[in-house]
Amino acid sequence: MMHFEWPWLLAVLPLPLLIRWLLPAHKPAEQSALKVPFLEDFSGGETKAISQTRQWPLWLAALAWLLLVIASTRPQWLGEPIEQAISGRDLMLAVDLSGSMEEQDFFINKKPVDRLTAEKSVAGEFINRRIGDRVGLILFGTQAYLQTPLTFDRKTVMTLLNEAVIGLAGDNTAIGDAIGLAVKRLKNEQANSRVLVLMTDGANTAGEVSPLKAAELAAAQHLKIYTIGIGADEMIVRSFFGNRKINPSVDLDEKTLIKIAESTGGQYYRARNTDELNNIYMRLDELEPVEKDKQYFRPRSELYFWPLSFALALAAVIALSRLRIS
Repeated sequence: MMHFEWPWLLAVLPLPLLIRWLLPAHKPAEQSALKVPFLEDFSGGETKAISQTRQWPLWLAALAWLLLVIASTRPQWLGEPIEQAISGRDLMLAVDLSGSMEEQDFFINKKPVDRLTAEKSVAGEFINRRIGDRVGLILFGTQAYLQTPLTFDRKTVMTLLNEAVIGLAGDNTAIGDAIGLAVKRLKNEQANSRVLVLMTDGANTAGEVSPLKAAELAAAQHLKIYTIGIGADEMIVRSFFGNRKINPSVDLDEKTLIKIAESTGGQYYRARNTDELNNIYMRLDELEPVEKDKQYFRPRSELYFWPLSFALALAAVIALSRLRIS
């Protein structure tokens, strides 16, 4: 069906007539009269032809003005309504960018990568599967920052996640501040649809709010938190004295992460490698959606350029005719 975005602009249609009525008529310059004895020879057909010559540009100008006004109302063609897939979840991701995330104890295609690169790879696919959910992104280190507010634009969230670098928010870990920021950003949303997925590889070493206190605030706001502890349990390190095994996740505070998840009705997961991390995000896909009223989208096709093009073409014809007459 046809739709006009700004139909009130049709009110300017009689503007030329109003200007003609209000402004004084143009007075041609006085010229000396030419008297000829055979004046009747100039009457008749030639006078009628001159009158018609003066009339048709006026009609073209009126038509051009009509088309210009129609173009200004922004005519559009509305397609059939398309139902949008809306699950109702508001999902916030909190990603650790502290210095310890540069530990290369994960593998992608049998090549060692740092923890943040593995997180980007798996979380990016997880975000891409969030059709119908609003997704947001928090990056935290020494401080916590809202990188992306809740949005249906999953592509932008993935782009900003991929652009994140280790140390961008500082080298320490402010888990409590990240949770507090999520509570602040989600407190006005629907109570039974708010979810925070927090991924870290260490313990809280910075920030103004303790993780457990922030978890209490989250529980009071009915914000469910799923925590993910990332990092391998053992790693072979080559040194001058040979190979030795170390625990690269010795600083991971699993007890606190478990308490955070349990106090908010969420769950704690442990990711020691890329496969486990991927399985965790697959489990998170099973979060129960909250049904909302159906939403519809109607595709729109702009049509204003058609009347605008014809109006400009008529204006060009009028201008050429005036040049030829002059």
